Order: sequence, then C-alpha cells, then structure tokens
Amino acid sequence: MNVELRDAMTRAGVTRSGLASRVGVSGKTVDRWLSGTARVPRRRAEIADVLGVSVEMLWPQAVRAAIKTGTDREIVASYAYRNECPPSVWSSLIDGAQRRIVFAGYTNYFVWQEQPRAAGRLRAKVEAGCSVRFIVGDPDSETTRKREAVEDVPLTVSTRIRITLTELQKLGPLAGLEARFSDDHIASSVFIFDDQMLFTPHIADLLGHESPMLHLRRLQPDGLFDRFAQHAEALWAGGRDIPIVGAAS
Repeated sequence: MNVELRDAMTRAGVTRSGLASRVGVSGKTVDRWLSGTARVPRRRAEIADVLGVSVEMLWPQAVRAAIKTGTDREIVASYAYRNECPPSVWSSLIDGAQRRIVFAGYTNYFVWQEQPRAAGRLRAKVEAGCSVRFIVGDPDSETTRKREAVEDVPLTVSTRIRITLTELQKLGPLAGLEARFSDDHIASSVFIFDDQMLFTPHIADLLGHESPMLHLRRLQPDGLFDRFAQHAEALWAGGRDIPIVGAAS
C-alpha cells in the first residue's frame, strides 16, 4: 500500500477518479498506484504537482534509487568502446582545461590522429600557463615488445609511441610541457583535464579504442576521480624523463 499517495490525495481533496482524470489515466491505474502493485509511474511529476507535494514524498525509494550517490555521482558518462565517445567531448575537454592536462595513455597516438590541430592547441594551452604532461611507454622495453605480440597489428605499439615522441619534439621545448616514460600503465589509460577525466581499462588483447571508457568529474575527495588521478601521479613519479629539445632543423 502506498500510504504516502493515499494521504496526499486525502489532504488535497483529490479523489481516485479526479486524479485519474487530471493525469490522463484510468481509475484502475490509480488503484494499482495506491496498492503499490504498479511500477513507479512515468508521470509521477504531474501527480505530485496535482497533489501539491514532492515526488520524493510519494515515491521516496524510487527517487533515491534514481539519484546517484557516493562515488557514482562522479560518473558523467560511460562508453562500451572508447571510440563511441564523440571527438567533440575530447575537444571540449582539451580546449576547456586551464590548469592541467595529462595524457597517460601508453602510446597517446590517437591524440594526433583524431584531434584537429592538436599540436597547435596544446602549444596554446602551455603558453597560456596550463601544465601539459605526457606519460608514454618505452618503445624499446620488454613490456612494449610483449604487447606488440599480443596485438599483432601492422601499426605496432612502438611505432605509435614514436609518433607521439616525434610530435612532442615538434612542440618543444616549452616551459610547462613535460613527458616521461613508464611501462606501468599498459593495462589502463588516464586522461585528465582539470577536474574532469577520461579513464580506460584495457581489455585483454583489444586495442585502446576497443576498450570501455568512463568520463568522470571530480565532486568529492577520495572518489573515483581522485583514485585514478593518484594512479597517474604515481606513474609520473616513477617515470623517466623524456628530454624535449625541439625538432631538428
């Protein structure tokens, strides 16, 4: 029995048939709402408005279930595949960042392939005072060699890393642009744009764009955002500097 709905109808002086008429349903439907045997109605906002109460008062459990709480509320969007995320999302995150950008993907190859004028936009960010960091795998490491054997694709992991290294040399040297090698993020990628993040856990032998991705926004201490950001910070702390001296003339 939905006692809250019954009492609200009594207080508002609204009968079973009157409520049915006001929200465009049958009297039997209202009976099911009252008995609690029907699903939470799609028109619950209209019902609450007719009765002069809040939706939460009438269906408290349903409202609590619909509202994200805890770390869940930091999830802006989820994608079954990274390439399902529109390029415009990446563009808006890059262009909107003012304090820090971190590309902690093993190759970061896609940045140069999928983002128009990526180099110029990143240069503008650095020149405006934004910190830009790249963390990539070592193209000559055993970890990279093993990953290449797993992927077995023509455009190898080491080649994709070297493309990123070449693009970074074209950009630098710039104060605020830094890069380091790390072999500890072969299984995940973290991309940070101020207080927003795109995180990809890599699945088995799939390429990065075939793995799922979460879009996160920092809303609390020690939430999902902070935990993954700590991972990126640990990668950076344990990484090896890549000198960015500028492209050879």
